[in-house]
Order: sequence, then structure tokens, then C-alpha cells
Amino acid sequence: MYGRIVHDLPLTQRSATALASAIREGEVSSREVVEAHIEMCKHHQPRTGAIAVERFDAARREAAAADARIANSGDGELPPLLGVPCTIKESFAVQGMPNCAGLVARRDHLAETTAPTVRRLIDAGAIPLGLTNVSELTLWIESDNRVYGRSSNPYDSSRAAGGSSGGEGAVIGSGASPFGLGSDIAGSIRVPAFFCGVFGHKPSNGLVPHTDSYPVPHGEAKRLLGCGPLARRSEDLMPLLRILSGPDGSD
Repeated sequence: MYGRIVHDLPLTQRSATALASAIREGEVSSREVVEAHIEMCKHHQPRTGAIAVERFDAARREAAAADARIANSGDGELPPLLGVPCTIKESFAVQGMPNCAGLVARRDHLAETTAPTVRRLIDAGAIPLGLTNVSELTLWIESDNRVYGRSSNPYDSSRAAGGSSGGEGAVIGSGASPFGLGSDIAGSIRVPAFFCGVFGHKPSNGLVPHTDSYPVPHGEAKRLLGCGPLARRSEDLMPLLRILSGPDGSD
């Protein structure tokens, strides 16, 4: 019964793990899944302002590569999230993409590396659709800054999406991404998840590395910071945490 209900759901309402299974089993292609979420991004972006920087063309190419990999895999083992789209909070470094955390003085800064957390999602087969909006320097309960503007609640544009991972909350809550990567010191995952009607988890300190996130945490802030997932379905939180966790040799 559960499987039948899952297969009846539109692509933009399924969990990441359900989408990964459907792609592996040939029910749907990665390109179809990615395209469906890109269309939702485009449809809701004028209202939510959730996406700070998109990478739709690159995502389409990566989806085509994922489909080719599946077609040629035979019975070989495939990464758990192969072909599934996602989004990444802009405060995490993604090589060649902006990494300013909404700070005007860093608006032209491009990341030279990719954060280990992002790399782990990509290595697991996930396809980033873009980077999501944050509060300036990830400090506030609303996601508004003078580089990317304001992110609004996916259900009511007059209300806040929360912060500082508000872009993630808004994009997932609007059905435009099945899951994303956020960070949290005093509610930056939990508040957007609550405001936007999605699921989020702040891991215990020391479980997921903070490396290549900006601003760089120091002192007590470093002890309190947790990097973790937001998702449209609660069933994805533990699988995503398993992918994200573990030492990176730096943090």
C-alpha cells in the first residue's frame, strides 16, 4: 500500500529516497525529476525569492549523465541519491559559485573549493539546482540581505521564511527541492523548517564538519554550530545525516 501511494504522488511531492528508488528502477528519469523541480523553482521564485544563485543548465547536464550511468550500470551498485535534485545554502562553498552569505563586501567572492558536506551529497549522486538565500552573515531570524534580497514564506509572501536557512525552507516548502543543506546555531535550520512546514535536523556538534562554510565559526559559536539537512519528508533525515556525518580531516 505504501509503495502504491508513493508512486501515485507527483514527483515534486515525493521524498528524496523515493525519487532515488524511482530513478534507479526506471520508473522515471533523472532528467524528468530535475526538470520538474526546475519548473517549480521558476514558478515560485518570484514569490519566494528562495534561490540566490541557480545552476539549472549544469543540473540538466548532470541529470543526463546520471541517466546514462544507470543505463550502463547493469546490476552494479549505484550511489544512494543518484539523479536526485537538491539545494545548498549559499553560506556553504561550492567551487566556482558565490559564497558571500549575503554580505555586500563579499558579493564578488567565488568559492575556490567545495565544502566536504556538499561534496558528500554530490558523491552520493545528488544534483544541486542552486544555492539558497540566507540572512546577512547567517545571523538573523529572517532571510534578507542587500545582495540577494528577501526570501518569503512559500504559503504567504507577506510572512517570513525564517532564517538563516530561510531560502532552504522556502524552496523545499514550495515543492521546488526535495531536500537541502543548512546550518544552525540558534535555530537556523529549525526555525525555517517550522515556518515553512518542512522537516529539519540540527545534528549534535562534532557529527557533521563545518569546513568551508562562511562565516567561519569561532569560540562558543563553533561549539554550538550544527550543519544538517532540511527535507520535505521526514524519512529522508536519517539517510541524509548518515551521508553528511563523519570527520573530514580538518574540522
